[in-house]
Amino acid sequence: MKERSVSNWKEIIRDAVDHGRLAARANVCVARAKPASYLQLYQQIMRPINMMRSNRCRFVSSSMASGFKESPSNNPGLHTSPDEATKGYFMQQTMYRIKDPKVSLDFYSRVLGMSLLKRLDFPEMKFSLYFMGYEDPSSAPCDSVDRTVWTFSKKATIELTHNWGTESDHDFKGYHNGNAEPRGFGHIGITVDDTYKACERFERLGVEFVKKPDDGKMKGIAFIKDPDGYWIEIFDLKTIGGTTGAAA
Repeated sequence: MKERSVSNWKEIIRDAVDHGRLAARANVCVARAKPASYLQLYQQIMRPINMMRSNRCRFVSSSMASGFKESPSNNPGLHTSPDEATKGYFMQQTMYRIKDPKVSLDFYSRVLGMSLLKRLDFPEMKFSLYFMGYEDPSSAPCDSVDRTVWTFSKKATIELTHNWGTESDHDFKGYHNGNAEPRGFGHIGITVDDTYKACERFERLGVEFVKKPDDGKMKGIAFIKDPDGYWIEIFDLKTIGGTTGAAA
């Protein structure tokens, strides 16, 4: 076996660390080439790494002992066994009020790609509801009542509420979006294939941004505004793990 130089050892160890195989690969190298000086070098480099591993193991053991971050022991008030009475519950809709349905329907259908699943009009109370979502409307029943039931069976829809007349009322100043004082409601979130490509398209379409993907500390996610100023978070599954990794 050809003896390895110090630079060879450094390269081996560096490469092993880069690929997450330090112990396995470096130990094989030790078995094959045993010049004392190189072995001492290896041990010297390994010492702080082993200490980090030991500390990490203690941290993991401690975390396991107290439960995962999402466990009840770390989240007072959390119940992990829902009441049997709630079986079958699911999140169906988020409602917010809009000024002009023509403008909002254009945004949610053309810009965000949603479909109008159902419209409900209430003439006596002078308002209409528009249920938007990522369902195929061609699969909806033809009967209007059945279509309402079908719509309410779908998850994660948006209910746009239009109080008649606001679109032409010059004195109407709009609705609170929850992100100005006093703060309350924050935003909805939309998963896209690629955040950066989606935002390039939004920019071409003249969409207003609260945050672009590379703004601020959290890279890879964006926030846009709908016509009424409500915030919409934009993210993709390729980057969201890395973006939120430190908080996980």
